[in-house]
Amino acid sequence: MIGSLTLDQLRVLVTIAETGSFSAAGRRLQRAQSAISQTVATLEGTQGVKLFDRSGHRPRLTEVGRALVGQARLVLSGAGHFEAMAAGTRDGVEPELAVAIDPMVPTAPLIKSLRALRDAFPHLAVSFSTEGLGGAERRLRRGDAALAFCILLPSVPDDLKALPLLSAQLLPVVASGHPLAGLGRAATRADLEEHVQLVLSDPSAPDGPCHGILGTRTWRFVDLSRRLDFLLAGLGWCRMPEHLVAPFLADGRLVALAIDDDPAGFSGPLMIYAAHLRERSLGRAGRWLLGDLQARFDGPSDRVVV
Repeated sequence: MIGSLTLDQLRVLVTIAETGSFSAAGRRLQRAQSAISQTVATLEGTQGVKLFDRSGHRPRLTEVGRALVGQARLVLSGAGHFEAMAAGTRDGVEPELAVAIDPMVPTAPLIKSLRALRDAFPHLAVSFSTEGLGGAERRLRRGDAALAFCILLPSVPDDLKALPLLSAQLLPVVASGHPLAGLGRAATRADLEEHVQLVLSDPSAPDGPCHGILGTRTWRFVDLSRRLDFLLAGLGWCRMPEHLVAPFLADGRLVALAIDDDPAGFSGPLMIYAAHLRERSLGRAGRWLLGDLQARFDGPSDRVVV
């Protein structure tokens, strides 16, 4: 019966399984063998099962006993996590950290920081989601994420606290076999009007405004990797984060596209922010993650230009 089950009983059962005998379990737990035997007998009696076969020289786990040892380990582990989470909360660590990122955010530094976060806060529950353009900000507002890494256009909203992390320089590119790649000069507005621009858009408003549109022939995507597939296939041109297209520029599958009087070029790079709601302060783990990411982006070996 669950009401009479104690963590101590489960700890004794697991210790016997690990040490191989009642006496060895007593030595590890610093208890008399008789106390260990009584704990097992009480556990068997209250649960109505036979955990040990006592017909031989020494008690051996029954089939049911072996199965319940596994369950006991799970319960003890869960109790340990419960205690660690409670202790962390007392020390200002949030019980859970939900993170959301927009597609423009480079993942390599984020992966390194999340690994380091796991080492620094091993009992922290972390949830992670990748979103379409604008999705991370929406998750913040719905309360589904505590921290978002995203681009905020046209400016940082008043209800968000946003820390600039890095600039995002988008590079106009086109497949090497596309007509625009063979111009031999900067493309004009008239040149671009003849070809499709592959545009990354907000999935909640696929026909809404997008950054850097030139011309009227647009194909809209909510998935950055799918847009890259269409770009490599020569079905249009677009602006892409440089770190994503660098391998294809190096092997010649893509070429950089110069644009005459490009308004996006005059407006400068986009900024990627780490953002959270002003009314919802970050806990220790969230602040730690931000500090670690800042160090990685500011370090010369990890500086990222996208």
